[in-house]
Amino acid sequence: MIPTLENYALGRWMPGTGAQQELYDASTGEVVAIANGEGLDFEAMLDYGRRVGNKALRKMTFHERGRMIKALALHLDSKKEDFYTLSYRSGATRADSWIDIEGGIGNLFANASLRRKFPDKPFYVESDPIALSKAGNFMGHHILVPKEGVAVHINAYNFPIWGMLEKIAVNLLAGMPAIVKPAVPTAYLTEAVVREIIKSKILPEGALQLVCGSGHGILDHVTYQDVVTFTGSAETGRKLKSHPRIISEAVPFNLEADSLNSAVLGPDAVPGTAEFDLFIKEVRKEMTAKAGQKCTAIRRIIVPSTLVEDVQIALGKALAQTTVGHPQAEGVRMGALAGMDQVRKVRQQVEQLAKNTPIVYGDLDNVQVIGGDCKVGAFMSPIVLLNSEPFRFTDTHEVEAFGPVATLMPYKDVDEAIALSNLGKGSLVCSVATNDPHVAQDFVLGAATHHGRILVLNGEVAKESTGHGSPLPLLVHGGPGRAGGGQEMGGMRGVEHFMQRVAIQGSPSMITAITEVYQPKARQIEKDKHPFQHYFEELEIGQTYTTHRHTVTEADITSFAQVSGDNFYAHVDATSLEGTLFTGRVAHGYYILSKAAGMFVDPRKGPVLLNYGLDECRFTKPVYPGMTIGVKLTVKEKIGQEKRDAEDVAKGIVRWLVDVSDETGETVAVATILTMVKKRDQA
Repeated sequence: MIPTLENYALGRWMPGTGAQQELYDASTGEVVAIANGEGLDFEAMLDYGRRVGNKALRKMTFHERGRMIKALALHLDSKKEDFYTLSYRSGATRADSWIDIEGGIGNLFANASLRRKFPDKPFYVESDPIALSKAGNFMGHHILVPKEGVAVHINAYNFPIWGMLEKIAVNLLAGMPAIVKPAVPTAYLTEAVVREIIKSKILPEGALQLVCGSGHGILDHVTYQDVVTFTGSAETGRKLKSHPRIISEAVPFNLEADSLNSAVLGPDAVPGTAEFDLFIKEVRKEMTAKAGQKCTAIRRIIVPSTLVEDVQIALGKALAQTTVGHPQAEGVRMGALAGMDQVRKVRQQVEQLAKNTPIVYGDLDNVQVIGGDCKVGAFMSPIVLLNSEPFRFTDTHEVEAFGPVATLMPYKDVDEAIALSNLGKGSLVCSVATNDPHVAQDFVLGAATHHGRILVLNGEVAKESTGHGSPLPLLVHGGPGRAGGGQEMGGMRGVEHFMQRVAIQGSPSMITAITEVYQPKARQIEKDKHPFQHYFEELEIGQTYTTHRHTVTEADITSFAQVSGDNFYAHVDATSLEGTLFTGRVAHGYYILSKAAGMFVDPRKGPVLLNYGLDECRFTKPVYPGMTIGVKLTVKEKIGQEKRDAEDVAKGIVRWLVDVSDETGETVAVATILTMVKKRDQA
């Protein structure tokens, strides 16, 4: 019996209603599943996500959300072989499926680790405080809080698992729930993963809902608190972006569209060099991985005019080793396209391109298939076209055949290579193979305005490069113009897309209370006990310790120079100061900081476990012999740490503001130091 896909909405699995849509095995043409996303109450789904899922996620801290995402990644990783078995039905080989399945799970792991870049709070304090008055009693800051809506993700058919996981990883870390609408042809894969997610009970209820089917009307009820993301064709993306509701509510809309990505062979990368070989390998891989059905696939191969023939021959030899067939058949390196409809579309696009740019490798009418039949399976030969006049025949830069298809073209110099690459009118990625730093710089700076990511490929990165076509969780994925003008992932940048940035103004004490980060000139708390004798939970933001004072002598400076080996002339040679900023021998900045530590440290054993490091330090005024310094040590911020295991000590990191002043009260040095402090509660 052919399974009917279900939707997960309002906390339960439910079938759709209306016309059914058959989903096919890309290699055999057999019906895999029935999809139907009609009949769902999208207004109720959005409301449920906001009331239930958003409420639960907003209460969690970044660290709690991150640990939740890690648990989800571990769970899905334990089930991945089930996903591989199903993924073959999409025409993907084991290697293709690895990108989709383990790439998606890897994205969960990466975003789970990203939690450490954020505080253990539900909100995030951004960048530095801003003084808004001369006396410093009125200031501003920026904080980010999770939006109160739902992230609506409309995904493409080519990566039914990665496309979902790379997006929800980010919105979950930010504190927003999601409704996922996968493309219908491969929705059976997305549904299988969502079933495992729901079954695991790792996410709070309402954090994830699923729509299998067309999803018509899903945008009719979004509000300005929601976020919509779309991955797919530029044409469909533009239609969705212009939806009346998106416009009237000013809903944030992130568009990631297919683009005519290019690979450029540098003028120095001649046959026999590592860069030439890497270039050929990369082009072959990007043409044939997922049968060329990648938004990052190489569509335009831009090479020096003197090397066109060499590249054509080398690429032809490489592609000849690419066996086509059923993804589970032995020896197959390229599987099927997503379906026969996709084959017809790609064929039409190639025929249009071939009017002025002839096919020099491959055959639209003939492909040898292992373990399959091209009459019922969506198999296609890799195709290379040649555009000898790329500035004249511009279809190459405008028409995308979304399959194993690329066009070879010549350039005369680096400026011309840049111009050709930029003719794509905005791309997700381009790559340049060169070992010449000047070529690399010229190309990157010239092409940067038209691309979201640029890979510089040479022998140094050959073993470790993730490749032209691999978007990475901590780098932005998106591009200008045709590529959609948006960005996905990008580490902290991606998380911020699902949060509201708000400027806050007030007194330093009020801003300290709101942000839970001490701001200069805020009220300070003095206690009888030395702060180093307080456990992590007992320390308060703004708690301050004022030290005794010390008069700096020439002997101090001489002694520190001997101990440190720092004999810079300003510290040790008073005869060399003419024409400098100094009026006499000056104390080492690091002596001032070291002396400050000696003044504020409590030598007794206590909850402070160790010095964890130094975040920032500035020496703001010279200190000469005879000047007297004192220190104020203030609790600036507290960051709880996770226990590695049951035997680990429960602890946290305390960031301290160290303010060193002279006898006039003027600051001479300021720093932020970190200590690891034991918690009283060791549970």
